[in-house]
Amino acid sequence: MATRLPRAERRAQLIEAAAAAFLERGFDGTSMDDVAQAAGVTRLIVYRIFETKDDLYRAVLGTVIGELARAFDGIDVEALRVRGAAKVLLPVARMHPDAFRLLWRHAWHEPDFADQAVGFRSYVTRYAKEILANYIVDDPPRLEWAARSAGAMLIESICIWLDVGDAARDDEICDQLTGGLRALAGSWIAGGPPLPAPPRR
Repeated sequence: MATRLPRAERRAQLIEAAAAAFLERGFDGTSMDDVAQAAGVTRLIVYRIFETKDDLYRAVLGTVIGELARAFDGIDVEALRVRGAAKVLLPVARMHPDAFRLLWRHAWHEPDFADQAVGFRSYVTRYAKEILANYIVDDPPRLEWAARSAGAMLIESICIWLDVGDAARDDEICDQLTGGLRALAGSWIAGGPPLPAPPRR
């Protein structure tokens, strides 16, 4: 018998269980019964909080998007360039690893939910473009390419670390990822100034 939880706690529990189920089986391959079983509750409890599977999937994506928005709130582009976006993104990804991977790798293939995934990708590209715009000037196609490429590499690298890495090494990986992206971006900027190195600890 499921332990009685406050509604907010139960909602959060169901979202985490659903994220894992959707990531493993996809939207079409996951039923509300699957979610209930993963959460250790009855299907009735799931339906008390989420009327439809669509509502549940959107809630999964919305949870990680909301956490990302809060993490980036108040951080300007210059501060992000110095700090490195990985140090903002990875803690959120670690909080919601299945939802983060679902948002980046899978949701944009689902027609009913692609808007949230595309919005996230656009957000990542916009930040990358603002950082690179000081170095790549008068070449909009190359700036667009560089921003999308750097953003995609950043997010997919975080997803891969979630797949294989130890959370105790997250800070180390953030530093390596930030340094690697700076070196890569620097190699794209022919004749331009090098991107600043990460600040020393």
